Amino acid sequence: QVKHVIQLQKKAKVRKEYKEFVVEGNKMVAEAPADRIVKVYASETFADMNEAFISELNVDTKKYEVVSDNVFMQMSDTRTPQGIMAIIKMAQHSISDITKGNPLAIENLQDPGNLGTIIRMGEGAGVTGVIMSANTVDIYNPKTIRSTMGSVYRVPFIYENDFAEAIDGIKKQGVKVF
Repeated sequence: QVKHVIQLQKKAKVRKEYKEFVVEGNKMVAEAPADRIVKVYASETFADMNEAFISELNVDTKKYEVVSDNVFMQMSDTRTPQGIMAIIKMAQHSISDITKGNPLAIENLQDPGNLGTIIRMGEGAGVTGVIMSANTVDIYNPKTIRSTMGSVYRVPFIYENDFAEAIDGIKKQGVKVF
């Protein structure tokens, strides 16, 4: 299980294969849609100090595990882990989920933190979804996930292999493209 979490943290190929990604921290775990939670891990110290938080998560005991602080440090992608993380099933969206309203299009963005920030800001601005070119950074990169601050759960998104065709398609639907 530990190796699986570490692989999900480090390798996009593994995330795509299993259709899972890892989130860390109270906010990201608490906001995760319950039906998409695969497993929640807490460090011993976190579990001892946050029993109320854990019980509020209302996660099936089969999907919850306490690991030693040392093991948790190895599983975490951050230098100072918050003590709780979860494996989440990836959402599946279609272009029609995104083009009802005000979609955001992102082409060839490579910085994971910038992608997460743009998605978070887009949610605040009322975008209905995000269309990304296939060569855009992996949205499930741990840095991207952290910088979305939970928007990754609420803003539908897709990657398009033929980005120009996707943009032409939404223009034909009457969506203004700038």
